Amino acid sequence: MDILAILCLLSIALVLATYSSARGYFARGRLHGMQEATQEIIRGISSHYEVDGQTMPPGTAKAVEAMNSVTDGASYSKRILRHHAHLWVFADTIGKACWQKGYEAGKRKMAPKEDRILVELSRKDLLHLVCLAHLGFKHMMPNYRGIEMHRFNGRYEAEDGSYAVEKLEVAIPLEHRPFEDPLVHSNDRLKLIQDWWPAEQLQSA
Repeated sequence: MDILAILCLLSIALVLATYSSARGYFARGRLHGMQEATQEIIRGISSHYEVDGQTMPPGTAKAVEAMNSVTDGASYSKRILRHHAHLWVFADTIGKACWQKGYEAGKRKMAPKEDRILVELSRKDLLHLVCLAHLGFKHMMPNYRGIEMHRFNGRYEAEDGSYAVEKLEVAIPLEHRPFEDPLVHSNDRLKLIQDWWPAEQLQSA
């Protein structure tokens, strides 16, 4: 009976030892796989920055150093948990770096060329400018003899047209402006509007 109990204890000890050993091998292989996958990701990220002649972002480089400095003396389970925590930080920094890199690339692609100026106009502003430019062009031609009359329908429409023109005036670089201050032209237009549509008349209407 004693021999049977001893054999049972030895069997249990063997099973526990086998389980512990297998668990240790599994944890070791899991940790090595995580480290290898991380190194491949780092190598891929570094290649993108090396092509552009840039360095890895400081946050990403710091996260890489933190992952490589996992204590070797700790158990594999603790090292895996620490590696998980570092991977979360590493993934967050990669996401931010990718977003920033894509944003800067898109900004460079969408930026106008050196001799071009980008002006954002609403549909209403564009319609005002098209009508004003067409009418102004005809009146600038010496052979134009038109007698049709084009007028704004009211004060608000005139102010919208003036504001659309002001957008173009302000967009002109300072060194290329045919006038010193764009507010001078804007104030002249606003004075015409206020003289034709006084504030008292607008309130009474």
